[in-house]
Amino acid sequence: MTISYNVLIMGASYGSLLGTKLLLAGHAVTLVCTKNTADLINAEGTHVKIPVRGRDELVHVESKKLNAPLRASTPEKVNPKDYDLVVLGMQEPQYGVPGVRELLNKVGLAKVPAMAIMNMPPLPYLQRLPNIDIESLLPSYTDPSVWANFEPGLVTLASPDPQAFRPPEEAKNVLEVSLPTNFKVARFQSDAHTKMLEQMQDDMAAIDFELPDGSSTPLPVKLKVFDSLYVPLAKWSMLVTGNYRCIKHDEMVSIKDAVHADLDESKRVYQWVVDLCVKMGANETDMVPFDKYANAAKGLSKPSSGARAVFSGANNIERVDSLVQSIGQQFNMSLDSLEQTVAYVDKHLESNRTSKKAG
Repeated sequence: MTISYNVLIMGASYGSLLGTKLLLAGHAVTLVCTKNTADLINAEGTHVKIPVRGRDELVHVESKKLNAPLRASTPEKVNPKDYDLVVLGMQEPQYGVPGVRELLNKVGLAKVPAMAIMNMPPLPYLQRLPNIDIESLLPSYTDPSVWANFEPGLVTLASPDPQAFRPPEEAKNVLEVSLPTNFKVARFQSDAHTKMLEQMQDDMAAIDFELPDGSSTPLPVKLKVFDSLYVPLAKWSMLVTGNYRCIKHDEMVSIKDAVHADLDESKRVYQWVVDLCVKMGANETDMVPFDKYANAAKGLSKPSSGARAVFSGANNIERVDSLVQSIGQQFNMSLDSLEQTVAYVDKHLESNRTSKKAG
């Protein structure tokens, strides 16, 4: 008999993608978000549109038509002890926001297993990796103190490979998937907690979604559980090669252009990050081949969300670029292209902060 789990997801935008797959698999989901968004989701549910191979139109999954329960809540109304798993689906700077900070603290104190679907690994996850000097990495985090009450063994990381966005013309309960790849998650320290992830993996793999015409189809975007702690770090090569290189001296470019404007240089950057992960302890097979990423990047015709945030005046974004640079320094590795990228991001963020202080 399949066990049904109760899952709390912090972040109703990107989090609603994993949330929808969990609902389809029969698990209960609570999304944490702002009051306006929570009211909208509780009234109308979520709407996730997913591309499926062999079909011209996106498949539309509406939570209100599913059997498993979905609700949305503001942070102060949630008790983490009521849940089997907490999913951290916000971007790293958001965890220091009032309300969110307090809930995150409660999650740590409650000793509930937490799975991050973040580009920036939570600090407790990095503590699970051997031979890493955590202290030197703290400046890359917006506020490292928010992770103080977490036990490393209770935190794991899923590579947020699936790409999704909120269509600007749609309401905040609508999400569209642009790249339907999988969440690749590392095991927990505990076998029992890892078996929970494996159960969710199997439940998602068994989904056969009924379409309006009466036919059915499996849906992409699955959960894949790995023993290696380094598999989720495969995303670092992609982020450093594409997402952060969208940020130039005085403009932003699409991920496609960041990667394909000079493919040889992109391959050099990508391989440097792979080599760093291998030095950290990864196996080359934990990583994604460059050609596979470069092919996927051809379809990414917009600047990364980080680049858009920077050029919209954000004070902080996730700094995987800075994090990878700092870890590289621990292993006596440096890369001129990464140094330039970090300098560009630093410059833009500092300019944004100065402008806001002046205003």
